[in-house]
Amino acid sequence: MLGTMLYGPRDVRCEEVPEPRILKPTDAIIRLAAACICGSDLWPYRGLNEITSPLAMGHEYCGVVEEIGDAVTTVRPGQFVVGSFCLSDNTCPHCRFGFQSSCEQREFMTGAQARYARVPLADGTLVATPEIPEDDLIPSLLATSDVLGTGWYAADAARVQSGSTVVVVGDGAVGLMGVLAANQMGAGRIIAMSGHKTRQNLAIEFGATDIVSERGDAGVAQVRALTGNIGADAVLECVGLEESMRQAINCARPGAMVGYVGVPHGVNLDGQAMFFSQVGMLGGPAPVRRFLPYLMDLVLERRINPGKVFDLTLPLVDVAEGYRAMDERRAIKTMLRV
Repeated sequence: MLGTMLYGPRDVRCEEVPEPRILKPTDAIIRLAAACICGSDLWPYRGLNEITSPLAMGHEYCGVVEEIGDAVTTVRPGQFVVGSFCLSDNTCPHCRFGFQSSCEQREFMTGAQARYARVPLADGTLVATPEIPEDDLIPSLLATSDVLGTGWYAADAARVQSGSTVVVVGDGAVGLMGVLAANQMGAGRIIAMSGHKTRQNLAIEFGATDIVSERGDAGVAQVRALTGNIGADAVLECVGLEESMRQAINCARPGAMVGYVGVPHGVNLDGQAMFFSQVGMLGGPAPVRRFLPYLMDLVLERRINPGKVFDLTLPLVDVAEGYRAMDERRAIKTMLRV
């Protein structure tokens, strides 16, 4: 079958790879309905994560179960399923506490930019839909697997409440999903920080009430001006760079929370500045499995349409162009038809 492999910086290829097979009794094999490229895939693509051997790419997925291991009981062949990028048993103490992304058996999904994929820990990871969904819902269901769940976690970690003033730092797919999540949670004001017109428009469609195009200190000054120099009640950090993290913290009022979900690269924070800011922080890899059933219901009931974040669709064989388009910010997020 065709699959996506990353060999080095900007060297991504669609090539023949072995079809996955059941390796453990807890595995499932799924036939993907669609695949996509994640913003976090750009870190190794750009050479910012070390690549010591070829990587099978892809960790966002939805599709139909083809085969299950002998120990799998919660899903069966023929069902349409969605799973998290963090694989979990959903039974360990951390899972029961709602942090499946810290499961004692945690693994990270790989190899989902392909036609078929192996999903370990299938019982704890996969959630089935009541019936095969209509084709136009596939993009939105695919989004629940990572970017929507991650944006939702950022809003949840930042303790967005009804009437909150929220700032979202980052206008990639996760940041835009954070805007959608804050809107669904009843935020009274959502300030999206973006300098890109297309992304600004989508942020507004998802519920942003204000746009700040400046970055860094200038962006913080604009947020302060919009909030009467008070700052935001909740801030979502969806980038992972030192500048964006400082920007997020400095946009927050004392007592606010920053939900940070951008994978950190080169972030160093001043402990004394954090101490006197009186700003709380919670983040890390999103426990998407905690939110997945609810988010899937929102999609299936057509109450939200996160699939709009996919602004480029390509066949799997053109995956390299999908990476280039996202790397050059010509696309927010690329969906791959398999």
